[in-house]
Amino acid sequence: MNHFDFVIIGSGIAGLYSAILARKHGSVLIITKGSIEDCNTRYAQGGIAAAIGKNDSPTLHFKDTIAAGDGLCDKEAARILVNEAPERIAELVRLGVPFDTLYGEIALTREAAHSVSRVVHAGGDATGQHIEVTLSNLVRSLKAQILEHSLATRILVKKGIVSGVKVLNCHTGGTEEFSCRFLILATGGAGQLFKFTTNSAVATGDGLALAYDAGAEIIDMEFYQFHPTALHLPGVTPFLISEAVRGEGGILRNIKGHHFMPDYTSDSDLAPRDIVARSIIHEMRKTKSDKAFIDVTHLPAHTITTRFPNIYHFCREHGLDITRDLLPVAPAAHYMIGGIKTNIWGETNIPGLFACGETACVGVHGANRLASNSLLEAVVFSKRIIQRASGQVKIEEQATTQGLADMRTTLSRRQAQRKVPPPRLAALQTLLWNKVGIIRNKEGLTQAADTLASWQKLLPQPTTRPTYELSNLLLTGRLVVEAALLREESRGAHFRTDFPKTSPQRQGHLVFNKSTIHP
Repeated sequence: MNHFDFVIIGSGIAGLYSAILARKHGSVLIITKGSIEDCNTRYAQGGIAAAIGKNDSPTLHFKDTIAAGDGLCDKEAARILVNEAPERIAELVRLGVPFDTLYGEIALTREAAHSVSRVVHAGGDATGQHIEVTLSNLVRSLKAQILEHSLATRILVKKGIVSGVKVLNCHTGGTEEFSCRFLILATGGAGQLFKFTTNSAVATGDGLALAYDAGAEIIDMEFYQFHPTALHLPGVTPFLISEAVRGEGGILRNIKGHHFMPDYTSDSDLAPRDIVARSIIHEMRKTKSDKAFIDVTHLPAHTITTRFPNIYHFCREHGLDITRDLLPVAPAAHYMIGGIKTNIWGETNIPGLFACGETACVGVHGANRLASNSLLEAVVFSKRIIQRASGQVKIEEQATTQGLADMRTTLSRRQAQRKVPPPRLAALQTLLWNKVGIIRNKEGLTQAADTLASWQKLLPQPTTRPTYELSNLLLTGRLVVEAALLREESRGAHFRTDFPKTSPQRQGHLVFNKSTIHP
């Protein structure tokens, strides 16, 4: 059977949760380019933010979300996020996610920029893994059809409406088409754009590229969040050190042992991620070092080993006992804040095409995502997608979001550079890290934009998973760079040394569309 009511691309929390809900309303096909377990969700350590504590409220959660978003959060979407959070947590509990408890109640921890402890977690620092395992087992038990090792390569559109998707079999190289009533993109982010990232290898911007090529609008791509603290050891792939480590009392120190965060902000170690990441970069440059340290040696050893078992054991495997040793860290690319533009029901500008999770942008994160709002966003708006697609809600016309002004634009036409080497993944990652990283300027961004445009022209037609992924990353990278060039200010996760201040005149959104493309 090649026709389904729902085709869902991606097998992280957004895709799996959507599939579980959609199965009640029709036939479901899940398409994933690896196995069903290959996704970023399983690496999420911190947890899910929700106002379920006695000293908390959705109003307080809303205020923290808006403050972190630095003027660009969509307030309607943010209110939906925080108001529906408690029920989504309850639903995950009903589905079997084993959240940690304390004295019979769900345990809560605090992360940076949250005014109270409101982060729900599972297995200490293994929240993502527990959610992924629980939901993937449920999906298999529901007998939804799962197409593994299959890469979606093109969204099929007829008369302006989604009709299906073209898929590449990653093992055989063969292609197949599937038709559907509704197509849901839940493909995750694009951390593989950067040399240093906490993301898994599957995060290559696939859904974003698919949507853009089909004519969907893409928004806020200049805002890419860099996690301040990834394990930094020679020869070791960056490993996320949860923000909750600082929430539990961890202290950032430079190579001389100085506790430096109070020098940069009154929020100290619990400042928003963009501030902490830039502070670490400044401190590394000041001390001529490639790392800083998190110090948890003053905390009880049993607190560290029970609250952060994954981090503790991973570090022990690499010769560090963090109950006694300082933890070397440096920033790494972590989360794509922008993405496929959707309304509060997950709808794109193409009828029948929905997006949720990291690949989507409904506006809840603004310019700088509040910690642990990402898994929450995935379940809140996945639920709303199924409600909308299944007819459980009726609206007279397509709901709109993004209360601030949008400026629509296209990719700039750029002259090909001379002597540009052939595009390679490693070269792309180095270019983006050096020129489009945590601290940016016009000169570096222009160099990156010209190089990416030249590479895109040189790239042959993709035929395999690696070549499709590289093509998707090149397009995603161009959208990030062009947006960063156009936003001549510093706001949230986007910081330019040539425009170091926030500009009230720039308090709007950059939206790319394919009405005219100049590759």
